[in-house]
Amino acid sequence: MKLAVVGGGSTYTPELIDGFARLRDPAGGGLPLEEVVLIDPAADRLELVGGLARRIFARQGHPGRITWTGDLDAGVDGADAVLLQLRVGGQAARNQDETWPLDCGCVGQETTGAGGLAKALRTVPVVLDIAERVRRRNPGAWIVDFTNPVGIVTRALLTAGHRAVGLCNVAIGFQRKFARLLGVPPEEVSLGHVGLNHLTWERSVTVGGEDVLPRLLAEHGAAVAEDLRMPRELLDRLGVVPSYYLRYFYQHDEVVRELRTKPSRAAEVAAMERQLLALYGDPALDEKPELLAKRGGAFYSEAAVALTASLLRGTGDVQVVNAFNHGTLPFLPDDAVIEVPATVDARGAHPLPVSPLEPLFAGLVANVTAYEHLALEAALKGGRDRVFQALLAHPLIGQIDYADRLADTLIAHNREHLAWA
Repeated sequence: MKLAVVGGGSTYTPELIDGFARLRDPAGGGLPLEEVVLIDPAADRLELVGGLARRIFARQGHPGRITWTGDLDAGVDGADAVLLQLRVGGQAARNQDETWPLDCGCVGQETTGAGGLAKALRTVPVVLDIAERVRRRNPGAWIVDFTNPVGIVTRALLTAGHRAVGLCNVAIGFQRKFARLLGVPPEEVSLGHVGLNHLTWERSVTVGGEDVLPRLLAEHGAAVAEDLRMPRELLDRLGVVPSYYLRYFYQHDEVVRELRTKPSRAAEVAAMERQLLALYGDPALDEKPELLAKRGGAFYSEAAVALTASLLRGTGDVQVVNAFNHGTLPFLPDDAVIEVPATVDARGAHPLPVSPLEPLFAGLVANVTAYEHLALEAALKGGRDRVFQALLAHPLIGQIDYADRLADTLIAHNREHLAWA
């Protein structure tokens, strides 16, 4: 079994490799990989990351090979699955996404609001080109998308007819956190996770057939709220656990004030990446360093292994993924991409039935879905008017003056990545 990782020079990659090394027993739902090929145009980073990846495999006694290349076509040739974890424009583009929206009093974030749209416009054409090259080489290969904004990128892939599933680590992060608080193994915890990528709520937490969410909130609500940086009272009033990305909606103005007073997350990550790459270059290092935990992407490897194993082995496991709606949320179009538990087999991801979504949540989901539709139109067809419409539709913008100013600024900052600009 061969797996290709596009964006393999990312500092995330050792987290992924560690998961592949640990979770390789098919009997336990692992992946018996014979080869992992890391693909990235940044040869210097690839050498450092690839060398550490080989040492991680060796330390854990994994018999598989780690290879790397800057040649996409050669790298994906013969791959059973291709993981996408790329960042078009790097941390420099992310830094822009997180800063210029603040000039309008709008949140600056890499997947939400104007910054998220900028990332989608840069990313969708690149991902579709990669996917088309994968299809020409390996028509049967699965594409697992971890590239943000996952919902929009996955919708682009599925709409173009690619064998793709979107993956995010928010759900598995909650599962692990709740299991720790409740004192039970993670595999015993099932989530009532529903919404869109980075716009989700946990409406139930099931252990042994019982919904223990009320008990979780009563006994551990303060700890959960502190992690989310939201008021404990909000969780009690809603009776659910919102994704931490909902803070950009529920506390937008407060977040903007915070972001204006400190360095961007991109600047923090860029500094961290320099430290990580220095560590990766140490030939004595043969495990993922502790610093990597601060980089983000917690439990990404476990989620990626589980999803890829289900797709390639057709096990029918239930996992939280991004997939076509197909009537799951009846107020959304069938071709909207939602994030819910789904049965995953060799034919793809099949969302499980979801109880009717409360109006408080459904209204926001419908609004953001409309934005995502317009964002994808802008990414595929270009044009300032389409960028303006997507910004105007976004619930965190929604004003003509803001949408006009942000459209012009977005295009100015991203011109080198926009073929139509």
